[in-house]
Amino acid sequence: MTHGFAVLTALGALVVADPGAEQARAASVCSGRPVRTVPFATGELRVYKVRDYACATTVAKNPGQKRPMSVSLQPRGGNAVVDSGRYTRHAGPVTVHALNRCVRATGSVAGKSGSTGWILC
Repeated sequence: MTHGFAVLTALGALVVADPGAEQARAASVCSGRPVRTVPFATGELRVYKVRDYACATTVAKNPGQKRPMSVSLQPRGGNAVVDSGRYTRHAGPVTVHALNRCVRATGSVAGKSGSTGWILC
């Protein structure tokens, strides 16, 4: 009898914790401190910095249905790292080495986009 109660309690805890865990995952797919957020009509581009790396992700304003999304992060003098496809919630994260280097990021959701220009210089 006690065993059945523990299973129900564990399942109940999972059900209660799952929406928060999903929201936390969407909110923090990059580690580090946020350095720039660029809102645009259908979402926002988020750029983070941790030690000698920069990370970027594009997040949909209204998650749910699959639509074209992309995120690009380029260190000055280097090649851009890109993630693009049809996603429901976010594109990315993409990470580049950015020790003493400027970076620029671009993100798009369903044809609308935002860009940072050169930052972290």
